[in-house]
Amino acid sequence: MTLVIFACVHNAGRSQMAAAFFNAAADPSAARAQSAGTQPADRVNPVVVEAMREVDIDVSRERPRLLTTELTRGADWLITMGCGDDCPVVAGVKREDWPLEDPADQPLGRVRDIRDAVRAKVDAFIAREGYACRYNPRS
Repeated sequence: MTLVIFACVHNAGRSQMAAAFFNAAADPSAARAQSAGTQPADRVNPVVVEAMREVDIDVSRERPRLLTTELTRGADWLITMGCGDDCPVVAGVKREDWPLEDPADQPLGRVRDIRDAVRAKVDAFIAREGYACRYNPRS
């Protein structure tokens, strides 16, 4: 089982969306995702919750959590989104950085654009790494 950690600063937007999209689309017998942040917020951004509901994914019950070396220890991938040098480097964990805009303080229309960009990156990653389901659970 492959574990992918999506990380951003507050774990209230991009990384939450990425983990949710990943877990909705990836073959659950092959891979799963978690998300975390270097400076976790108190809650997921309400505009992100709204934008994700529009695509039938509920992240309202998710809680931002701290990105720790312990959390990444069992991971195969650490995909960062804007946390820069604050994200740990963990031996044996593959790392990519996705320079995606932070949805914090953005209007719903802009958050939709960011959501769609996150989804496209996640879908491409799943296809590239071979984690795709034989069916599309979002169709």
